[in-house]
Amino acid sequence: MVATHLLAILSFLTFLAGFIDSIAGGGGLISLPAYLFIGLPIHNAMACNKFSAGIGTTFSTFRFFKNKVLDWKVALVSAISSFTGSSMGTNLALLIDEKLLNKIFVCVLPLVAVFILLKRDFGDENNSDSIPKVKAYILAFAIGIIIGFYDGLIGPGTGTFAIIAYCLIMKYDLRTASGNAKMLNFASNCASLIAFIYSGKILYAIAIPAAISGIVGNYMGAGFAIKKGAKFIRPMMIVVIVLLFAKMFLDVFGKMF
Repeated sequence: MVATHLLAILSFLTFLAGFIDSIAGGGGLISLPAYLFIGLPIHNAMACNKFSAGIGTTFSTFRFFKNKVLDWKVALVSAISSFTGSSMGTNLALLIDEKLLNKIFVCVLPLVAVFILLKRDFGDENNSDSIPKVKAYILAFAIGIIIGFYDGLIGPGTGTFAIIAYCLIMKYDLRTASGNAKMLNFASNCASLIAFIYSGKILYAIAIPAAISGIVGNYMGAGFAIKKGAKFIRPMMIVVIVLLFAKMFLDVFGKMF
């Protein structure tokens, strides 16, 4: 059983993760290390993280949908394919050795930061109408299955990857890209969650309180993103960049200190 003060810390961090994730993606960079911080093995941490993140994402997705700040047809295509990709990635993750999984984190996370740093001014305008509908659905399907697989296999940075893809490849503005990313992330989380439930890795006494905090964070963050748009989303993505580099630095050099 986890100590009360550790559970309180976890709840605060999952709230913060949900808030950031609903705006700019990357919430897993906070929530997954938080589960590891309280002493959970990595597979249990990943399972609990998917449980709390999946439930929290449901509420932010609903808020984006309610306010019509997403292209629901494109997002639905991505969601369907991401469900498949995430399921494959999660089942692979459960078979990978913990040390190898940690090495994958170190290799992949810097790539996310590089993409964001090189495209600091993207997402100001929505030019998605310039892409023919059939091509748009094909692109949405490809984005969904690739990012869904990444989400199931690794996780942190998934929402950020999705926002980048929707902005760069499909020419959405940041606010709509964030909404689309939430629907994609919701589906990939569901697929991963099913696999983790079946594996018996979720510790519900820990995951449920964290999920409640995540719901509040996701709902509040979605509201800020909808009202403030790109001017608010871009600085939050800079925060994600800092977290990405911080995690990379600690993973690679932490044992030297």
